[in-house]
Amino acid sequence: MTGKEISEMQTKYVLQSWSKQGGLNPTSVERCEGIYIYDKDGKRYADMSSEQVNVNAGYGNKEMNEAIKAQLDQYAYIQGSFGAEPRAKLAKSIVDRLPDCFGKVFFTNGGADANENAIKIARMYTGRFKVMSQYRSYHGSTFGAGNLTGEPRHFALEPAIPGFIHFRGPYSYQEKIKFASEEEEGDYYVEKLREQVIFEGGDRIAAIILETVVGSNGIIIYPKNYLKGVRKICDEFGIMMICDEVMAGWYRTGKMFAYMNFDVVPDIITFAKGVNSGYIPLGGAIVKNEIAHFFDDKYLSCGLTYSGHPLACAAGVACQEFYLKNDIEGHVQKVGKHLGEVLESLKAKHKSIGDVRYIGLFAGVELVKDRTTREPLVPWGQDPAGVMGSIVKELKSRGFVTYSHENVIIVAPPLIITEEQIDEELAKLDDVLSIVDEKFV
Repeated sequence: MTGKEISEMQTKYVLQSWSKQGGLNPTSVERCEGIYIYDKDGKRYADMSSEQVNVNAGYGNKEMNEAIKAQLDQYAYIQGSFGAEPRAKLAKSIVDRLPDCFGKVFFTNGGADANENAIKIARMYTGRFKVMSQYRSYHGSTFGAGNLTGEPRHFALEPAIPGFIHFRGPYSYQEKIKFASEEEEGDYYVEKLREQVIFEGGDRIAAIILETVVGSNGIIIYPKNYLKGVRKICDEFGIMMICDEVMAGWYRTGKMFAYMNFDVVPDIITFAKGVNSGYIPLGGAIVKNEIAHFFDDKYLSCGLTYSGHPLACAAGVACQEFYLKNDIEGHVQKVGKHLGEVLESLKAKHKSIGDVRYIGLFAGVELVKDRTTREPLVPWGQDPAGVMGSIVKELKSRGFVTYSHENVIIVAPPLIITEEQIDEELAKLDDVLSIVDEKFV
């Protein structure tokens, strides 16, 4: 099929996620390799968002491809009550690299159902029903995960499920209160959360879930003491702390999981995406030993037909081995430092950039109309003129593929990217930001 035929057929028969369906014209893909996507006309695009912060190991990874083929030749699928070597090996590989307090993994098909099952487990373990999550968060779009989500994409799920409660977390750049230090800001928001926990009834709250680093909603990195404060609240009231590492996990921030940057340990870790770089859908929830042992004689009321799918887990084993063999952790720390330096230089140059935030290869460029007032380029939850869409489209025309959310451009390339490739691609961002400076600021 030609690229035009594929695009027309898909548009006619497929409902595309997070889009108005009229006027869509998807780029038809011929092949992918490394950090690059090639369309049917041979044009090359650099994937600077890792397909929504997913394809961490890049495209065409030989180790994963071969692992999937080998497992396919043995057997493609077997349900969870049977022993499957890749399922067992992947779970062991994950748990062995975590603190000794972690015990078992419950596998899911992706991030949303990882969060769904994490809150179910927390409710069963604590006997409580309330769950707290942040505004400016995204945890998935299924009914439970969508109710956890604290941005406009949860509106379609209203009225909300009883017991789901949102709270405000730190967002330093847009903070109206002037704090003397990062620590003071962290303490303030910890105390506000503690007050809300008391108002809601600390003995009625099963879990507090939060993205360890806020992802699509702007790459928001908390004050250094904030997560430790949340941990202290959870310990005080017997609440499970769940860290959503769906985007931030698997070396994206320069650590296996992002929580490792903040001297804190959650009770449950949720993951997906980078566990096998999206080669076959896979996610999961990792629980502490005491939670795992709770179900030794209690019924685990969680189940998915494809939980721990052998093909997905085979890709996961190969992906984890790839990370370790190639010291992806060290590589991300090195090239992530370079990415930060380039982003800071762009911030100094362009009046449309209010802030740049980055940790490892997880970065966001926040665009503003006015640096002094910090007025966002588009209002929260609104962009009737399609300003951000036009910026993303302009980048794509230059071969720089990413996405935006609200007024933030996401920069989160595959973890195999080189410093030279960062320079080449961010030069395109530089060009487009010059247009933004003139047209929108």
